[in-house]
Amino acid sequence: MTPFSAEDHTYMQRALALAVHARDAENEIPVGAVLVLGGSVAGEGWNRNITLSDPTAHAEICALRDAGRRVGNYRLPRSTLYVTLEPCVMCAMALVHARVARVVYAATDPKAGAAGSVFDTLISEQHNHRVQVEGGLLAEAASRLLRDFFRSHR
Repeated sequence: MTPFSAEDHTYMQRALALAVHARDAENEIPVGAVLVLGGSVAGEGWNRNITLSDPTAHAEICALRDAGRRVGNYRLPRSTLYVTLEPCVMCAMALVHARVARVVYAATDPKAGAAGSVFDTLISEQHNHRVQVEGGLLAEAASRLLRDFFRSHR
């Protein structure tokens, strides 16, 4: 695995800021996502399941929806998604269908991760589109944010 670039760090920091926003502004599980296309932010999202009463309103889906509206297309080839938690199966398939080129995630999800932790959805050879996956960027900060959130809600 190649080391993460300064640009990767910048966008993951933004995703972490969106996760904090989810926690502080909407009392949502703190997960944030930033979709980058052509060197600029095309979409952003954070968990909004409770706020929107929508089980599909994960950070990744919200970022894809935002990018789709801005770009005017549901396909987002050559894009990179930065997300603070390893995507679940639902989000992984949305990323495959959107033709996202690369996913960079912070913390692994040992219960539902679909980038190799539990499922291999993002990296499955069964799909006609392959997503490059890199994990662990700012993992401790993202993990701490999630741990602290769940401790405070028990």
